[in-house]
Amino acid sequence: MSGVLRDLKPRDVFYYFEEITKIPHCSGEEENISNYLVSFARKHNLEVIQDEALNVIIKKKATKGYENAPIVILQGHMDMVCEKNKDTVHDFSKDPLDLKIDGDFIRANGTTLGADNGIALAYALAILASNDIDHPALEVLITTEEETGLVGAGKIDKKNLNGKILINIDSEEEGILLVSCAGGIRTKVELPIEWKSCARNTTSYLLTVRGLKGGHSGMEINKERGNSNIILGRILYDLNKEIDLSVYEVSGGAKMNAIPREADAKLVLNEDEFMLVKSKINNWNDILSNELKSKDSGIKVEIEKIEGDVNRIFSTDTIEKLITVYRLIPNGIQSMSMDIEGLVESSTNVGVVTTFDKKIVFESNVRSSVRTLKNEIVNREQVLADIIDGELVKEAEYPEWQYDPDSYIRDVFIDAYTEKFGEKPEVGAIHAGLECGIFKEKLGDIDMISFGPNMYDVHTPDESISISSTGNMWELLKLALKKIK
Repeated sequence: MSGVLRDLKPRDVFYYFEEITKIPHCSGEEENISNYLVSFARKHNLEVIQDEALNVIIKKKATKGYENAPIVILQGHMDMVCEKNKDTVHDFSKDPLDLKIDGDFIRANGTTLGADNGIALAYALAILASNDIDHPALEVLITTEEETGLVGAGKIDKKNLNGKILINIDSEEEGILLVSCAGGIRTKVELPIEWKSCARNTTSYLLTVRGLKGGHSGMEINKERGNSNIILGRILYDLNKEIDLSVYEVSGGAKMNAIPREADAKLVLNEDEFMLVKSKINNWNDILSNELKSKDSGIKVEIEKIEGDVNRIFSTDTIEKLITVYRLIPNGIQSMSMDIEGLVESSTNVGVVTTFDKKIVFESNVRSSVRTLKNEIVNREQVLADIIDGELVKEAEYPEWQYDPDSYIRDVFIDAYTEKFGEKPEVGAIHAGLECGIFKEKLGDIDMISFGPNMYDVHTPDESISISSTGNMWELLKLALKKIK
């Protein structure tokens, strides 16, 4: 074994994890990683199914003594969120990730790591390749495009699966067993653009919001970090009260399910307007530094001159409607659960803003563990779209996973965790979309649980996974499989 992770244990897990990081697998670009999984299965003489959505199912017979145990589905997703820092030179379509070991953590230099959900693949492949791990018959199910709306899971044909227990390996905190998750939907508020000619004797400027931490829009929405798109909207609203604001492009964020870290607006200003805007920006840096001092202390708002001729800008009506969307679109925590302490019940994240030739699109990720509350947020967005004479597009809706009070696999994992670590794990729910909701709806009477090792700052270039926790959860998985009879 060679590579950055060659000396880490569990050896096989980290070997396969590093192999995965060498293969491009951004959401929507999973053909190479899907084919790798098929080749792996064939190399190990295992039954494999690859469907049209590039989902892969690999089947392995039960080990001796487990022939009569219920079939277990080990499940994860093969795609990753591909984000990088502005100054990082990396082509996700072809470059392997640049791994590094930092104490107890594995990171990638300047990019996301893909531990979400590469670690599930690594665990599964290590078990499939092993000859000395006790387990029932296994169906390893690896799906595509989870990060863009659980797309692959929605295309699974249930006739290819016989499992009665599903172990989802897509959680990010050791010691917490997840037994419920939020449902969600992706929405787009589309604002039509009316253009007008640009006045002469003006200069183009780029207004930027930078330095925010971002994060997973479900797992880390409770940290109330700054959303660069919403912050940019606050600033534009303030500037529009002082000057006849001229804008020809707004943008922000990279992924709908990641809290946006950066946002831009391209303006045209005369010299007097620029001096006023410069003063306003200095004031906004003070305001935001104070508001976010304990959440996002690195925030920085700047404006700089940019080259290029501008022939047209948004009309005054479009500017007013644009600011209306920025200021009224739902964002952040919308309700907290009264049943599970500390659990976000409903939220939405304005993840991406993009200017096209004919429209400006605000893309949001709406989540809730209560279906009617999810619908309520969408209805508010519909009202907003109506106000601006725009459209609301809804896509990639997925169901919630409700708590099962009579779960056998939950009891197995609690018993295994307690035996292995000498204390009981926490049993909880997550305010994020797991594929379990779709599988419950598709497969019917299936018993499910979700677990995983400690990961931090997923969906950002600061993403990391704990080496020791990876080992702990590997031992838990092996023991839990051994206990299923």
